[in-house]
Amino acid sequence: MLVLNGELDLQVSPKQNLPAISKALEEAGNNQFVIIEIPKLNHLFQTCETGAITEYETIDETISPIVLELITRWISSITMQ
Repeated sequence: MLVLNGELDLQVSPKQNLPAISKALEEAGNNQFVIIEIPKLNHLFQTCETGAITEYETIDETISPIVLELITRWISSITMQ
């Protein structure tokens, strides 16, 4: 499982949710997961300043290249096993 969360995500707080997700996965016996909090990204995985919804319309980026690279590397790592 790959879990990604933007540092500035105001809809799904990484500080609140990522530790809970990690704990739940560990308690379920899942040891094949990666959890990453990505700096300066909002809920839509766009590079931003504040993470506020009102900021969305000012951002030209559809999705951060960093996220695309992380997803690509993760898919490659699990398909090569």
